[in-house]
Amino acid sequence: MVARTGLDERHPRWWLAVAAGGAVGTAMRVAWLWWAPTTPGAWPTTIFLENVLGAFLLGLLLGRLARGRAPSWLRSPFFSTGALGSFTTFSNLAWDVGGLSSAAPTLAIAYAAASLALGLAAAATGWWLGRWGDG
Repeated sequence: MVARTGLDERHPRWWLAVAAGGAVGTAMRVAWLWWAPTTPGAWPTTIFLENVLGAFLLGLLLGRLARGRAPSWLRSPFFSTGALGSFTTFSNLAWDVGGLSSAAPTLAIAYAAASLALGLAAAATGWWLGRWGDG
């Protein structure tokens, strides 16, 4: 629950907002992967960029929420948990690291480390930009 917005995860509309956002985010991920497929055995650029972009956008949204620029109580779960949660993909990250680890273990470690480091940096940058203007 988030007291500021009156958000209550037990409310059916909250779950519908998450489900609708999840459908949108999943469609965006499928379109992203269709537009720029990953070559097996190579650096998974598509998933890498997708996760970094999603981390940035989630940081931006949460920074705006922390600033008090909260969207309606249904928009927040739609965009954060739903759309961005399903757009980013930890399972694909794990799958790619596992696939690379047997053929190119150094590449697998570099990919996992870069995903974590740039994902955190992107989220922090988004957070900072979302809060920008607080004074």
